Amino acid sequence: MNPTQTQPGRRSVLAAGAGGAAGAAVALVPAPARAHTGHAAAPAAPAASDDPYDTLLDRAARQLAGGEFDPADPDFAAALAALETTAGDLWTRLDRSASRTTLWPDLSPVTASGNFGQSYTRLRTLATAWTTPGSSFTGSAEVASALVTALRFLHDRAYNATARESGNWWFWEIGAPRALMDCCVLLRTVVPAADLDLYLRTVDRFVPNPDRRTNYPSLSETGANRSDKCVIVALRGLLGRDGGKIALARDGLSDTRDSGRNSLFRYVTSGDGFYEDGSFVQHAAVAYTGSYGAVLLGAAAQIIALLAGSPWSVTDPKVAVMYESVDRCFAPVIFDGLMMDALRGRAVSRERSADHDSGADVMSSILLLAEGAPSTYSARWRATVKGWMERNRTHPYLDRVGIAQVARAKALLADSSVRAEDRATGHIVFADMDRVVHRRPRWAFALSLSSKRIAGYEAGNGENLRGWYTGDGMTYLYEEDDLGQFGDAFWPTVDPYRLPGTTVDTRPRANAGTGSGTSLYRPTNLVAGGAVLEGRFGVSAMELVAAGSTLRAKKAWFFLANAVIALGAGITASDGRPVETVVENRNLHADGEQRLLVDGAPQSGAQGWSHRFDRTGWAHIEGVGGYVFPGATALRALREERTGAWRDINIGADTGGSPTAITRRYLTLWLDHGVSPTDAAYAYAVLPGASPAATASWSRSRPVRAVVNSPSAQAIEVRRDGLVAAHFWQAGTAAGVTTDGPASVLVTRRDRGISVAVADPGRTADRVTVELPFPATSVIRTDDTVTVTPGRRPRLTVAVGGSRGHTHLAELA
Repeated sequence: MNPTQTQPGRRSVLAAGAGGAAGAAVALVPAPARAHTGHAAAPAAPAASDDPYDTLLDRAARQLAGGEFDPADPDFAAALAALETTAGDLWTRLDRSASRTTLWPDLSPVTASGNFGQSYTRLRTLATAWTTPGSSFTGSAEVASALVTALRFLHDRAYNATARESGNWWFWEIGAPRALMDCCVLLRTVVPAADLDLYLRTVDRFVPNPDRRTNYPSLSETGANRSDKCVIVALRGLLGRDGGKIALARDGLSDTRDSGRNSLFRYVTSGDGFYEDGSFVQHAAVAYTGSYGAVLLGAAAQIIALLAGSPWSVTDPKVAVMYESVDRCFAPVIFDGLMMDALRGRAVSRERSADHDSGADVMSSILLLAEGAPSTYSARWRATVKGWMERNRTHPYLDRVGIAQVARAKALLADSSVRAEDRATGHIVFADMDRVVHRRPRWAFALSLSSKRIAGYEAGNGENLRGWYTGDGMTYLYEEDDLGQFGDAFWPTVDPYRLPGTTVDTRPRANAGTGSGTSLYRPTNLVAGGAVLEGRFGVSAMELVAAGSTLRAKKAWFFLANAVIALGAGITASDGRPVETVVENRNLHADGEQRLLVDGAPQSGAQGWSHRFDRTGWAHIEGVGGYVFPGATALRALREERTGAWRDINIGADTGGSPTAITRRYLTLWLDHGVSPTDAAYAYAVLPGASPAATASWSRSRPVRAVVNSPSAQAIEVRRDGLVAAHFWQAGTAAGVTTDGPASVLVTRRDRGISVAVADPGRTADRVTVELPFPATSVIRTDDTVTVTPGRRPRLTVAVGGSRGHTHLAELA
């Protein structure tokens, strides 16, 4: 078995007990214990000490549970109530009998890796409640005793230095030891020294260093797995007062053992890690900024902050890569605090990890990292995060995080010197992970592609059972007035065969990833990606080679100031099944009644209504925007209530969803290409936020012209912007622009000159030559890879070889 293909998922934990959480930068002084049978004095804060181990252990405890706060402060109410509720339920169900064989009945047998791993996580939640001021568990002698004996029980029965790994390696080497070390930090005043020594020996057995996979020693740890192990080894060093271990953890961030080959502070050009274009990849081929990337950021921020100012502080000058990742990798893919689902892989199937939860985790990590970062970074980050917090009223940040994070957020929101940053705008092609993001002042649009290089989807360990089409050109429209589109039970209730933007063979599919370990689906196509010009305009393309089907298609998207144009051509299949292209599949939530107009005529609002419109010019969904179909398109529409459960898409050992039925309403628009189509095509424009009048006007005036839409080229022209945008699937000419091979090309011609962008998203050529249809007499500037021959029909020769699909630019006059 290839270990790179059997990775675990990131595990959701209660925010108040998350290892990456940061506490307020004040001494931990718990409030007096409240009435609760068996209470003793609250755990006192250790006296100030010059001992670096004590200092850092105090800091680690604050990162986990927070610092002093007023439990009556309403801003802390949600976090305290959530902790109290979760801990109360765990305490009630905890088996404390002498004859017990497991700690919780639903986690039996305790010897199974997923069960003892989750048991440690639950104990961490109880330990957090025991430590937190204002909790009914604070300082309870009964609770402390129960936790100490529970830790000993897990050691004796399941997780100890003599045990042998079985099942999912992640629980043995990350999940269980991370939670165990957190418990020991929080309970360090009551855990007997002999017990602590046993636990440290266990960690030494399964996580002796952050560099290697213990059950596969030839495999070097990368990305989020490495950062998690750095935290584990650092905490083990602090608890064991072992400076060598702490240094090993710190040096693991930089991978000094392997001369920096797997350093978290370097840009990579293949495989796992951060790329200079803002991409983040884990598991060798999955776009994972919003899952593994978020975990890496959180763990790195925690250990950098933990060790700051100590003898083991992080001094690697290349730590700037981590700082730059906030702006390059994370900020572009967060919309008002929501982490875009196109970057979250199989984590979208986790009930307790919606887009707003993932976004809140990243915001917390950014604020923690900001405390030790240079002001040139931290000032900008704080302004950005403040803007996200203030704009997201649907899922308020303060309601989603723990005590430690609330304290930091309150300080930021109260700081009048920090002006909340407006939404960022721009067009970003993440060429190294086959993702595209287009951001406008009031909306954002994400595009999820795939190729031989980047997986269409990842499934496994019972997660993401129906993610088959999420990488086949799925489009995600985020609008300021509907921040719950994907976070409101979208994934368990949406029709998985009708994801927006996709062209699909309607064949029945079996659930993926039901077994242990994970696997990737990588299609065989080469083209996935595109070019960006002036940070405002974009063209992207993907050759669709469907899994388990003869379906093939050429798909392209064009990104403008107020619209996204979608073209499809060469849609061909021979399997005897219908083929569809999904224009939109909008979550209307539990009781939405948004009006649908088709060519100005209101349509039925009844659930179950469907209709085929033979000659559609435009459609409009209330509160969403408009859809324009040049050439009088046959459009299908459906209103339906869909019922599903999180358990339908995730049966994972520790992330499995609830079987409780959930119902959401959907409004779906799609194009039916018929059974076994030959060379079918489509064209439509999405106008986010447009009114019905604006949509009708666009349909009449046609400000964008589709110049060509064929299997050889797809191109548009926008005369008011002086723009020609094209993807050439082979040598050819469109709107006067000629290429001698495949390429994505954008050209603007205005009074101030000519701007050109060229990319080779298929990565097949060494050079591409582009000829323009209008004269240029001089060169203003070019990338080093571009050579220009001015003249009546200027020619650009672009050295695209080795550029991994990135854009090359030139400006002419």
